[in-house]
Amino acid sequence: MSLVARVVPDVTGVDKVFDYLIPSELHEVIGIGDRVRVPLHGRNVPGWVVAIGSTTDGFTEVDETKLRSVVKRLGFGPSAEIVQLAQWASHRWCGRLRAFFVAASPSTLVATLPTARYQRDQVKVEGDTAVSLAVSESRSLLVQRGPLKSPIDVLVGAALVGPTLVIVPTIVRARLFAASLKRHGFTVAVLPDDWNSAAGGVDVVIGSRTAVFARVPGLRSIIVIDEHDDSLREERTPTWHARDIAIERANEANASCILVSALPSVAAKVWANGRVVKSDERETQSEWPSIQLIDRTVDERWSNSLLSSEFIAELRDHSRRIVVVLNTKGRARLLACASCKSLARCGNCDAAVEIGAQGQFSCPRCSVERPQVCVKCSSAKFLTLKPGVSKLREEIAQAAGRKVSDVVEVTAGGDNETAVDQAKMLYVGTEAALHRLHDADTVVFLDIDQELAAPRYRASEIVGTLLVHAARLVGRSHRGGKVMVQTHSVDSPVLQAMATLRIDQYLQSVTEMRRSMKLPPFGALAQLSGSSIDEAIEELQRNVFVHVSASSSGSYLVRAADWQVLADVLSEVEVPKGVRLKVEVDPGRV
Repeated sequence: MSLVARVVPDVTGVDKVFDYLIPSELHEVIGIGDRVRVPLHGRNVPGWVVAIGSTTDGFTEVDETKLRSVVKRLGFGPSAEIVQLAQWASHRWCGRLRAFFVAASPSTLVATLPTARYQRDQVKVEGDTAVSLAVSESRSLLVQRGPLKSPIDVLVGAALVGPTLVIVPTIVRARLFAASLKRHGFTVAVLPDDWNSAAGGVDVVIGSRTAVFARVPGLRSIIVIDEHDDSLREERTPTWHARDIAIERANEANASCILVSALPSVAAKVWANGRVVKSDERETQSEWPSIQLIDRTVDERWSNSLLSSEFIAELRDHSRRIVVVLNTKGRARLLACASCKSLARCGNCDAAVEIGAQGQFSCPRCSVERPQVCVKCSSAKFLTLKPGVSKLREEIAQAAGRKVSDVVEVTAGGDNETAVDQAKMLYVGTEAALHRLHDADTVVFLDIDQELAAPRYRASEIVGTLLVHAARLVGRSHRGGKVMVQTHSVDSPVLQAMATLRIDQYLQSVTEMRRSMKLPPFGALAQLSGSSIDEAIEELQRNVFVHVSASSSGSYLVRAADWQVLADVLSEVEVPKGVRLKVEVDPGRV
């Protein structure tokens, strides 16, 4: 009897599996998920074993005499459980299988695994009892806690029951949690550096989004911290989300999935279906800093400056460390009524409208058009709001009574966090400032409407994520942390939810909106782009199970009843040779 290994080559652009004979001397050595070296197109390349079968049971359709042999075993890769998970994810997000194996593999070759190191029986500290009970019964939960409440008790509660996998949006926070867990007495592996220790067996395996594919023997629970955070979504195709993969993995492994969030996403709330653990009203108040909404429609300087009277007063308190946030890239133009100062919005989906070619208001999100009339006061005169970012730094310095050099500009792109002078007291920049600074007394969003009114169905969730980041940053303040939000939409559900802590009401309203418009998680979306894809689009348009519409950016939006239907339809699309079709399932910015 001859054994055959089905291998996914680790070669860019190759999206096929190939069958190879396993030499007799490697029969007892090679397992599913292992990394091997195989011949392909005249050279030896690395790859992963996804299945093993016999030539006698019809495993391969290739004649045995034509099969080439595996050259050698390179080392350990993902376990058989992760191989199945990667195959599921490849279909779910319509992506190449190789991308998921790369995410699941160690950065260096691992020939042997260390012995297991479990110490949870020696840990004396107590964790969250509700989480411990859920993990022991293999039940899943959504834990809703404010940004000032550390989730370390959730991690301890799960780790006391059995091996725990923790997914955190950033590797920096992962290392901080790991240090805390080690102080409690747990053995911890931080990915990707400690991949072999995790595979050998420890109490807690922790890392950023790719850690969801970690090799964890005896897995009892998966915890996703800040499941709402967009950092858990892979920006490159395939655009998978660590939260969704964690849910699927826990389900297949009969383990608990614990999602932790200060402002749960609609997807998490629907998935939980009532399995929610949250603090009582008094505890909730202590888990959030002060969030102040500044109504720009009643400010006397609203049309001339981004600096409100309340903001200027805060700037002149030189004892406070202030971070000013203004996002300026890729935002919608905002139109405001010249009479009542309210923003021009779509009556269907609440997005900011634009002026179309025919002079009508046009919604870039749902394409609904209406006359140029204010729905609040019936005025027909509108003004375009233009943020004065070119002199913003100088204007802030003047208002604060400081030198321009005292105002530090913070933007994305710096690899070294120490490049930002952490000793200054006043910063201005994009949302990158929320991630690159260590602490602040006040965070001010100058123009949250640019994010809130963007033509994206997840606009309110993105705004909520920004406010949670800001709340966590000021939570370290000893002078009373404060988040100030300047807006023309003070009645926005998400802003009101954050200011009054009535988060459940907001989640209910946005869930109803998603359900009525059949948007995720009540429907499935994919964005298709590329050159010379007309034939593929025409094929999709003939399919009765999906709806295809063109966008202003030249891409196409495909909608289906659920992801299973969408994945099945997209997998059957025949793409001509030489045509590159980019598929983004669950696009984050549509």
